[in-house]
Amino acid sequence: MSFKRVTGLLLVVLVLGLLAGCGGTTPDVEEPTEAGVTTESQVEPEPVAQQAGEAPGAGARHVCAIGGADAFFAVVKNGADLAGSLVTNAGSEYTWIPLPNYDNIGPDMAKLEEQAIAQGCTSLAVPVWDGQAQAPALQQAADAGIAVFMYNSGQPLMEDGTIDALGYFGTDEYKAGLAAGGYFAENGAVHVMCVNTQPGAVNHQQRCAGAIEGVTAAGGEGEELILPPETFGDAAAIGAAVTAALTDDPTIDSITTGSAADADAVAEALSAMGSDVMQGSFDVSENILNRIASGEALFAIDQQGWLQGWLAVSQAWLYDQFAILPATNAILTGPAVISADNVATVQAGVVDGYR
Repeated sequence: MSFKRVTGLLLVVLVLGLLAGCGGTTPDVEEPTEAGVTTESQVEPEPVAQQAGEAPGAGARHVCAIGGADAFFAVVKNGADLAGSLVTNAGSEYTWIPLPNYDNIGPDMAKLEEQAIAQGCTSLAVPVWDGQAQAPALQQAADAGIAVFMYNSGQPLMEDGTIDALGYFGTDEYKAGLAAGGYFAENGAVHVMCVNTQPGAVNHQQRCAGAIEGVTAAGGEGEELILPPETFGDAAAIGAAVTAALTDDPTIDSITTGSAADADAVAEALSAMGSDVMQGSFDVSENILNRIASGEALFAIDQQGWLQGWLAVSQAWLYDQFAILPATNAILTGPAVISADNVATVQAGVVDGYR
């Protein structure tokens, strides 16, 4: 199975070219040759920092990104940090602001957004998991002149105007869910259970809703197992809940999880039970890829976290410093299905922190 290509990759190429070419070929004082013509070799490049200082948003900018607290976001941060290094090389400042955990996600994210305002960020890239909790602080940021960009989660909240953001970089989570439910059905599943340890989070809601719709559209059945936020990545709690659900309803033949951490917990529970229930997951980790390669898991729905981090930080700076903005306000990085057919290709990016 081939990967779905995303338009965001084109932007990466453009951004790389821009940042690499910011030195330009603007001459200082040119000395004519004997024929009175200046040669290309005589043109001195202008330093990136100098060009940034002369740009429309002249002066150092402060690009900030808020990110999550799990293995998936460690990869996102790799992409964000690489873009951030180019921002600092250009004479501006870059700050990654980490969320400690997901136990109280909405209020905690709002506090970090208020922190970004207090730190003097001039642009901010942020996932929006809880629109009701996060919207007031993000509106304060926009009112303060901070350029707000969303990534990873919250696309519907930008589209309906709940969040005043300049762009979104991430996957279409509902379509990701549809892909998961449909892929299960293609492989014989008739009863899918979606494990949700982040009830109320926009992306997890969309994933489970899409998965249920995807399998239902194919004639199957779907349901959602909702667990408290503090169970995120808790192998014991998730394992107990999954074991109980499978015991109560043996017709469940497939399980998907909303995160890589939860996928590990479900895999452990299924192994302990000796269950042949099919497993799929959203997001990618080394463990998930290894399970797909070995046949223990059926698939993962990829949203290319590294690319999200790169796009979020690089685009925030490009707009903040140069007023550069894509023609479309949503650049999608997924979804794509990773299965046994293509997992080896994806695994190649694990060692260097791209997957």
